[in-house]
Amino acid sequence: MIASQPIGIFDSGIGGLTIAHALVKELAKENIIYFGDTAHLPYGDKSTASIQAYSIKIAQLLLEQECKLILMACHSASSAAYELVKEYVANQAMVVNVIDPVVSLLKKKYQGKQIGLIGTRQTINSNIFKKKIEELNASITLFPHITNLLASAIEEFGNHAVIDQLLKIYLSHPNLQQIDAIVLACTHYPIIKERISYYYNHSTEVIDPSSIVAETVKRALEKNNLINIDGVGNKRFYVSDYTDSFAKNATLFFDDEIKLEHYPLWD
Repeated sequence: MIASQPIGIFDSGIGGLTIAHALVKELAKENIIYFGDTAHLPYGDKSTASIQAYSIKIAQLLLEQECKLILMACHSASSAAYELVKEYVANQAMVVNVIDPVVSLLKKKYQGKQIGLIGTRQTINSNIFKKKIEELNASITLFPHITNLLASAIEEFGNHAVIDQLLKIYLSHPNLQQIDAIVLACTHYPIIKERISYYYNHSTEVIDPSSIVAETVKRALEKNNLINIDGVGNKRFYVSDYTDSFAKNATLFFDDEIKLEHYPLWD
């Protein structure tokens, strides 16, 4: 691996763009390759085996593009396929998920707190956050709740007021009352972070994984002397199925003109 190689990022759709945007702010000279698996979104209601198959196929594409680091910018993929992808990639690239950085933050700053957790069915049912918190012996009480339709609604409507109706239904659940903070365990959710904060009258801290993960990637590159100091910040975007909503929403994150390249996973 050399510093000039790109960083590969993948998600089922636009959610990972929240992290890609944070990463570009943190590491402006890095070249980015983004893959949105729009043909199979959302991952949250897919089987573990399916998510693993998609993730390996995308990892293969990113390795072919000579990525030095692969960022699994999807909580469902991170919970279902991280270990498998890491084994598949081996020493060809570093692999970073979006769960471990947040768990580390929780242990560091939220000991003794009551933390809400919202995410897809795959992420919540995997109990991955609870297991990792217990492994770290962190004294945190976790209150998870499945908010499965949110990712699809965000893909369709973006940050639109129609989302507020879903939030009222989901966030009124007893699990999500009397909490000190709430973790957005889906990379789509930062798009509507302000709406979630407004629901709680700005009295509950909203933990957005975007900047947390971006900082983790930066530290990993620094540790391995792989920061690109001479790059120009090129960005390439692949999708497995072209959608107008992806093209429209992608422009919200980047000022550059975005050209989508179609790459069907199974052709």
